Amino acid sequence: MEKTLEAKPTPIKNKKVSYAKWGIIFIIPFFVAYLIFTLYPQILTIVYSFTEYRMTGTEFIGPSFVGFKNYALLFTPNDNGEIMILKCLWNTIIMWVMGAVVQLIFSLLLALFFTSTRLNLKCTGFFKSVFYMPNLIMATAFALLFYGIFNSVGPINQILQAFGWTTSNIDFITGYVWSARGLVATMNFLMWFGNTTILLMAGIMGIDESLFESARVDGASSTRVFFDITLPLLKPILVYVVITSMIGGLQMYDVPSVLSKGRGTPNNTTKTLVMLLNDYMSGNRNYGVAGAIAVILFIITAIFSVIVFKSISKKEK
Repeated sequence: MEKTLEAKPTPIKNKKVSYAKWGIIFIIPFFVAYLIFTLYPQILTIVYSFTEYRMTGTEFIGPSFVGFKNYALLFTPNDNGEIMILKCLWNTIIMWVMGAVVQLIFSLLLALFFTSTRLNLKCTGFFKSVFYMPNLIMATAFALLFYGIFNSVGPINQILQAFGWTTSNIDFITGYVWSARGLVATMNFLMWFGNTTILLMAGIMGIDESLFESARVDGASSTRVFFDITLPLLKPILVYVVITSMIGGLQMYDVPSVLSKGRGTPNNTTKTLVMLLNDYMSGNRNYGVAGAIAVILFIITAIFSVIVFKSISKKEK
């Protein structure tokens, strides 16, 4: 009796699909764009800051290596005895602090108000949209609006004269230092407080609700809950908000430039570091000195960021 030979089924190999290479393939365009359009220009800026590279008429001079000559030029007093880069740095810090402090306090109060479980407010999504809307308006348009309202013949002057509070036109933009700086700070506050509020609301909503309930059961007041629970657990978001706000403040350009027509009036008290850089880029066309300003701005931003990070995220005993 013959035995029939049955074919043995071939074992099926478990093929594992590797997706690692696809992740690398998808991120390659980002790195290529970053190397070409970000890293390479940054390296060139550092290199040009040590060279004489400027334009006279229609002719380019350089680039030729001059060492730290551009940096020394920036810290040399002008005819009025002022070191412009230090003055512009001081102007930038003052206008940023004036807007950022009010913005942070106001945004934190709004975030606490709209995330309160006791109040249980409705339509918070609508209010988020309303708060964020000023951020969608171009800074240039915002500055032009304020220029039209607060110039010497604008509606603010007309209202003040109609109520008899003044008999002459007040030049808020070019006549008084602190009114001009205050307008710049106010515009920055109005444009960015909505974004800060949303970030802080997200941070507060990420805190475990059981911690607040336990504190209430123990009889903790709202002030104690804020300083002992909310604020310590909100520190990572606060560090992010303050550092990003500081970076944006040090790079302030469009609002004071449009408001003062690029002159930093009155008496260069609203001229920022980036406005000074733009003077050398488009006015004097001295790309070596402009590169030196960019490098100094980068160093200042890095130092301030480390200081803010260390001071806010300091561990408590």
